[in-house]
Amino acid sequence: MASIDDVARAAGVSTATVSRALSGRGRLSDATRARVRAAAASLGYVVSAAASSLASGRAENIGVVVPLMDRWFFGAVLDGIAAQLAPRGYDMTLYNLTADPAQRARLFASSLRRRRVDGVIVLSVELTDAEVAALQELALPVVGLGVPRSELPSLRVDDTAVGRAATEHLLALGHRDIAHIGQRLAAESPADPELDIPTRRGRGFAQAMRDAAAAGTAVDPRFETADFTIEGGRLAAHRLLAGPHPPTAIFAASDEMAYGVLTAARELGLSVPRDLSVIGVDGHDMAELFGLTTIDQFPHAQGERAGAAILATLDGAATVDGESLDAAAVPPASLPFELVVRSTTAAPRA
Repeated sequence: MASIDDVARAAGVSTATVSRALSGRGRLSDATRARVRAAAASLGYVVSAAASSLASGRAENIGVVVPLMDRWFFGAVLDGIAAQLAPRGYDMTLYNLTADPAQRARLFASSLRRRRVDGVIVLSVELTDAEVAALQELALPVVGLGVPRSELPSLRVDDTAVGRAATEHLLALGHRDIAHIGQRLAAESPADPELDIPTRRGRGFAQAMRDAAAAGTAVDPRFETADFTIEGGRLAAHRLLAGPHPPTAIFAASDEMAYGVLTAARELGLSVPRDLSVIGVDGHDMAELFGLTTIDQFPHAQGERAGAAILATLDGAATVDGESLDAAAVPPASLPFELVVRSTTAAPRA
C-alpha cells in the first residue's frame, strides 16, 4: 500500500505539501495541487481519516441537523451541501431532530458534544432557547438555513417578498378572490415570528392584498390553515372550494401543498387554470411536469451556500460571497428566488 512518502517522492514535493494538496487546505498553486493528486491517484493512495484527524485536529466531518429526512426539499438542500463538502474531503453526518423532547435533549446534550464534527449546519428547525444555548456552547461554527432564530447566523430567503411576488402575480392576472393556504405560528412556538417562514409568506400575501385594496381594487383575501404536505393542501382546498363563493385563485405556501390543491380541483371537477389558478413556492423537481407556476427558491443552491458558509468559517473567513457570517449582520434577503410562470395560472373567467 502506498504511503504519503511515496506520493511526495513521485510528485517531487514534501509530505506537508501532499497533506495540504489532498486536504484542500493551505495555499498551493493549481499546478502543484494537480501534480500531487495525479501522483496519489496513480499510486492508489488514500488519505487515512484517523491520521488526517490527528494531524489537523479536525474530524473532517460536518453535522447537519435536519427536521425531516423524507421531504424532497431537504433532500435537495442536503445534496447541495454535499456538493460543497465532498471536494474538500469533508463527510456529512445527519442528525434528525424530531418533536420528541427526549430525543432532542439527547441530541444537544450528547450527540453533538462528542467532537465528531467540525461544524454544524441547522436546516429550518424551530429551536428552543435551551437548544440555541447548547449550540452556542459547542465552540464550533454553526450556520443556519432558514432557522427562525436571530441568535444564530442563518442564510435565508426573504419570504415576505416571496409571498408578495406570488400574490401580485395573481392580482396582475386579474384575480380578486384569492386564498392563501399556509400555517399559523402556534402561540407556544419558540420561533421568532419575524423570521418564521410560513408567517412571512402569509404576511407577504396580506401586504399585497392590502396594497391592492388601498389602490381601489375590490379584493377578497382568504386564509386556510394546512400543514406543508400534499394531503394538507388537498383538504384545505376542499374547504375553500366547497363554499358558495369559492376563490378564483389559490396561493399555496409550498409546491407540495399546491399539488394537493390541484388534486382537490380535479376531484371537484374544476379545470385549472380555467376555473382556478394555482401557484406554489419551492421550485419542486416535479413542478415542470405538473405545469405548476411557482416561486423557485433554488434549494440545491441554498445547500451549496450553506456548505460554502460552514467551510468559510472553518477557514477563518468572515464572509461568504461578500455576505457577513455574523448572526447580527446576515441580511434577511441573502438567498435568491424567482417567479416561474407555467400553465396553472391564467386570467379568471369573465
